[in-house]
Amino acid sequence: MNLTPDSKVIIQGFHEFISENHIAQMKAYGTNLVAGVQPGYGGQELYHLPVFDLVEEVVGQFGSIDTTIICVHPYQVLDAALEAIASHIRQIIIISAGVPPLDMVELLRKAEAGETLVVGPNSPGIIVPGKILLGTQPSEFYTPGVVGIVSRSSTLTYEVARELTQAGWGQSISVSIGSDAIVGSSFLQWLQILDEDDTTEAIVLVGQPGGGSEEAAARYITEAIDKPVIAYIAGRQAPPGKTWRQTGTLATVVGRPPNFGTAQSKITAFEAAEVPVAERPSLIPQLLKKAIH
Repeated sequence: MNLTPDSKVIIQGFHEFISENHIAQMKAYGTNLVAGVQPGYGGQELYHLPVFDLVEEVVGQFGSIDTTIICVHPYQVLDAALEAIASHIRQIIIISAGVPPLDMVELLRKAEAGETLVVGPNSPGIIVPGKILLGTQPSEFYTPGVVGIVSRSSTLTYEVARELTQAGWGQSISVSIGSDAIVGSSFLQWLQILDEDDTTEAIVLVGQPGGGSEEAAARYITEAIDKPVIAYIAGRQAPPGKTWRQTGTLATVVGRPPNFGTAQSKITAFEAAEVPVAERPSLIPQLLKKAIH
């Protein structure tokens, strides 16, 4: 990964998922946004960014690009991402939500072959506090420190960061992997990244009902992660049998055991892995203090 202020970043598309304020916030944070890509708008300027018709034109002018932030219509995400991969961009963040699952399957095959990291879809992106902001996360909740956050949620990610900051715990990196039915990088990949990251001393994992990714993460933590991990699972009070109205939760409930994907199933998995589970975000700092000292 290249997540430094020197990383060259582009935005593909200016759909509803990103606004002028988000772009201004990234620039103000020091992110090296060099251009936007919007077919038909080449040669113009949008939100104080030069706009090109094609990714390869940006590469021709600015050289190799480290990261692209994709904000096109969900049915155009696959084409945009394949264009980025063809231009050797190795970090792709997909802000758009509702990408067709079969499109994601094809994208992930191509990404794996090219060793490309995909974050999202339906993700507010990545922030390395004090260094770089890639996406729509609100930077005011973050401060540099030693706690890594990996989350399936969007707004809960910010809430956890705010609780940590208020308690004096800064963050090393925060990533929302997204909550569509099929997402790029997983809890397992980011747990490994954070476990190997020299600036991260502890990890906070934020999960939610739907799917089995938290249960897989709990097993992986037992097998492979050396750093302390604290978990928080949203939706404890969700009525039994109800699913969160997101593609990621609706697509995973057919033909499964009754408790599959429930908050309780995830909490049970973390408790079995001896990972402390916070009952609410405000209790995460206390559990961190116990885990680290």
